[in-house]
Amino acid sequence: TAQELGLPYLSAFLDAIGSNFTHGANFATAGSTIRPQNTTLHQSGFSPISLNVQGYQFHDFLNRSQLVRSRGGVYEKLLPKPTSFAGALYTFDIGQNDLTAAYFLNMTTPQVVAVIPDVLSQFKAVVKAIHDQGGRHFWIHNTGPFGCLAYVLARVPTAQFDEAGCGVPFNRVARIFNRGLKKTVGQLRKELPLAAVTYVDVYKVKYELIRHAKLHGFNESIRACCGYGGEYNYSREIGCGGKMKKKNGVEIEAKSCKDPSRYVNWDGVHYTEAGNKWIFDQIVGGRFSDPPLPLRMACYRKE
Repeated sequence: TAQELGLPYLSAFLDAIGSNFTHGANFATAGSTIRPQNTTLHQSGFSPISLNVQGYQFHDFLNRSQLVRSRGGVYEKLLPKPTSFAGALYTFDIGQNDLTAAYFLNMTTPQVVAVIPDVLSQFKAVVKAIHDQGGRHFWIHNTGPFGCLAYVLARVPTAQFDEAGCGVPFNRVARIFNRGLKKTVGQLRKELPLAAVTYVDVYKVKYELIRHAKLHGFNESIRACCGYGGEYNYSREIGCGGKMKKKNGVEIEAKSCKDPSRYVNWDGVHYTEAGNKWIFDQIVGGRFSDPPLPLRMACYRKE
């Protein structure tokens, strides 16, 4: 996204002093959820920095950046102007981990579906809080077909698979979440009439890539490029780049495949750089957006 817009990569919010935040900040963390989790990172693999915490961090960043910037000098060159917050594009791609975390707690599919309204309510609250602090432009991705990801298929049993090899109940839950998210976006538009809110159907794009991977230049759609063992080259015990000794003393390593550009999936959880680029190329023009505006026009409100 940054490259497409001719911008440097976003600095992480927690980067050291001296980072340049004039073009924005990244509040995302690996494994984050919308709802706070009742488990530790070690127990579940999901981040304690949930979306509400990211919202608090944004609040602190907004206030502290302006306080420090007012000192002048180098700070003016590293921190955003006050007007930048109203003109910024606030992007969200979150929610999948709330669903998979519920499955990993041994919830049934109906139980996972039952938590979706609360997840979306908390998402809506954070977007409104950013709006209350001056944010006006929002670019919101729906969640992807996580039933096509090795880390789910290898951990949660299912007997139902579709023609792409994806777990049917998981993708059904993803679509239920997305219908709810689209409804939530509609509510936000009514409640925040000055805001420009774009809903992007990345589920449709990602599923098309996985279902017709070879048509789009990929050899492997679900099997991970970097991993070890099993049908999907994925193991919970040894992640990409990890090493482990077997009982017989033999050391095994989760190595990368020779050509990641031929794989859709990198490590059973994330897409490869090539996969992500293909997805971005589909959505940047606005063909899968509501309203159907390209990314460069996302900061314009359609009347």
